[in-house]
Amino acid sequence: MPAQQPSRDRSEGQANDQATGLEPGGDWLAPTAQRAISARLELPGSKSITNRALILAALAQSPTRIGRPLRARDTELMAGAISALGATVAAEGDGWLVTPGWRDTPATVDVGNAGTVIRFVPPAAALARADVAFRGDPRAAQRPVGPLLTALEALGARIDDDGRRAVPFTVRGQGRMPGGTVTLDASGSSQLVSGLLLAAPRYDKGAEIRHSGPRVPSAPHIAMTVAMLRAAGADVETGPPSINDEWRVHPGALSPGVIDVEPDLSNSGPFLAAAVATAGEVTIAGWPQDGLQASAQILDVLTRMGATAQVTAEGMRVSGTGAIHGITADLADISELAPPLVALAAMADSPSTFTGIGHMRTHECDRLAALAMEFGKFGGDVTELPDGLRIRPRPLRPGGAGASFDSYDDHRLVMAGAVLGLAVPGVRVLGASTVAKTFPGFRELWGQMLEQRP
Repeated sequence: MPAQQPSRDRSEGQANDQATGLEPGGDWLAPTAQRAISARLELPGSKSITNRALILAALAQSPTRIGRPLRARDTELMAGAISALGATVAAEGDGWLVTPGWRDTPATVDVGNAGTVIRFVPPAAALARADVAFRGDPRAAQRPVGPLLTALEALGARIDDDGRRAVPFTVRGQGRMPGGTVTLDASGSSQLVSGLLLAAPRYDKGAEIRHSGPRVPSAPHIAMTVAMLRAAGADVETGPPSINDEWRVHPGALSPGVIDVEPDLSNSGPFLAAAVATAGEVTIAGWPQDGLQASAQILDVLTRMGATAQVTAEGMRVSGTGAIHGITADLADISELAPPLVALAAMADSPSTFTGIGHMRTHECDRLAALAMEFGKFGGDVTELPDGLRIRPRPLRPGGAGASFDSYDDHRLVMAGAVLGLAVPGVRVLGASTVAKTFPGFRELWGQMLEQRP
């Protein structure tokens, strides 16, 4: 079973329970598809881009306009974090205007259970002029941040954590950071590197960052960080592609000006999986052709499982062919897609093995254990591996009395339950309100997808 099942916040989103199909307490009966899906959808902005944009804007030398940001719990926590440091975030049109600034009094940052806040804000807080305390949800204490704190100390920061190397901790702001060279093991999360990279231009000597350890997961997210830094005016050097474990950021000013946020392709996963599961088609409007996200990797895995993908005037169209194939795939670069892909693999014509996702044990929950447990309740055969999951398709059974698909307060588990529910009646997702962490309108858009007709 998952190492810990956090207590569920039953208050979040209850005001909209009736409108979104939620039952009292935030549970949701995932709808079953009655026909092949045919839908065109617009996704909200990328969480990864939004939260990087907020940090860059807070560290900039002039105001930054962020266009079409994601508005969800994780991004609200990030906006609250940079506001605690002294920046101001104001609504402007379809986006935010961020004006940088620093407070001279102690501050507290609520990280919630947002990995980006846990790992992006401390390197910026080291530049603050006063102490910054970091607090969060119970699960936050189990999420990897120790290597980042140790690296920050090596670069000149002062941190008090009573030896925990985990939330809660306090960064003793000194108004500046020396910077320099540091080596860390970032195999627990690519965000450990991205957090250092984002703040490094403001350090006196910049920073030379080296990774030592097993492969860093989600490497495209580091490439996203580097690209956004360069667009903001930073001078960033990277190691050769064959190594890609070294980064050098030179000191200098940041001036992003305007940052337009792409649609969140990680949130496209369950919708595209729905097209494959129902032998239908889903078109994602605004799909970036040469963007900051791992679009090629997402489409590659889906086509190997039996989908077709085509660029149209309306967006990226993914169609199911009526066959779902089992595959062996390394998902290290697109681990956010693993939960809906497990649902597809459970319906496939042959077994699947997904590797490169061992780090998912320290996400919002132990996702590997949770997926194995929850799919097993409906007859699925999902086995944990040291670095992934093996899925052997077999007949799935409808949910009966008392059957439930627990979300473990993890937004990605809600999405996996939604895909399963397309083919299996009676999938009751517990604590589905938690999907608002990154996608407040998920259930509404899911319903619209099912209702649209060719």
